[in-house]
Amino acid sequence: MRECKNKFIFIAGPCVIENRRKAYDIAAYLKDLTARYPLLFIFKASFDKANRTSLKSFRGPGLSSGIKILENIKKRLNVPVLSDIHCRHQIKYVKDVLDVIQIPAFLCRQTDLIVEAAKTKKIINIKKGQFLAPYDVKYIIEKVEACKNKNIFITERGASFGYNNLVVDFRSFPIMKKMGYPVIFDVTHSLQKPSVAGGISGGDSEFVDSLSLAGTACGIDGLFMEVHPDPKKALSDKHTSYDMYKLNSLILKLTKIRKVLDGQI
Repeated sequence: MRECKNKFIFIAGPCVIENRRKAYDIAAYLKDLTARYPLLFIFKASFDKANRTSLKSFRGPGLSSGIKILENIKKRLNVPVLSDIHCRHQIKYVKDVLDVIQIPAFLCRQTDLIVEAAKTKKIINIKKGQFLAPYDVKYIIEKVEACKNKNIFITERGASFGYNNLVVDFRSFPIMKKMGYPVIFDVTHSLQKPSVAGGISGGDSEFVDSLSLAGTACGIDGLFMEVHPDPKKALSDKHTSYDMYKLNSLILKLTKIRKVLDGQI
């Protein structure tokens, strides 16, 4: 995706695929909305949320059904798609469908997983672990580059701040931008309160707008957001998912900030 260098990257979709129809409808809505702005839209959704706190948590349709749903969305809507992997064996099933292969934050130091994903030559979206300093992302980048792959996104998703809380250090954006790859801000996951809601993550979705605007002002290259038509009924991350029908107002503000940074205003 050469246009990554020219447009603000907007990665959005539900936390997890709930069903085929809902995933498609969300993707179609987002494609239509983002087409009005200078954005590169990438649809995201997990086929299997393997890193859940509780065994009872909803995980999604699984690899086989989930990748077919993403493939259908990609072909029918002509949009790039992103999903996360958790095991090396999954790579051979997703590499011909996904445009961006995501390494989850908790797995960002799993060398074998990163190397195997990097060999596909697809864009590798590296989620910076909640436990990792921004300076140390360079070592993950080196693992991808060692496979002769320079298609890399770096994504900030907050840092552990004591128990059951996260905080965003906005210094991380300029620090990681010096590494030469697009820096994405996962604003919704950064507002999680891990495991506080009876074995699932709570969160503060009311601050999505504020953090999105602040991150954009810091010069990020893109946003990552979990969105849903009815966040309170989302089957995963309902406390931080953003109401997709409020996106237009937010994107309009983000676009104005980008124009200021680019010297157009």
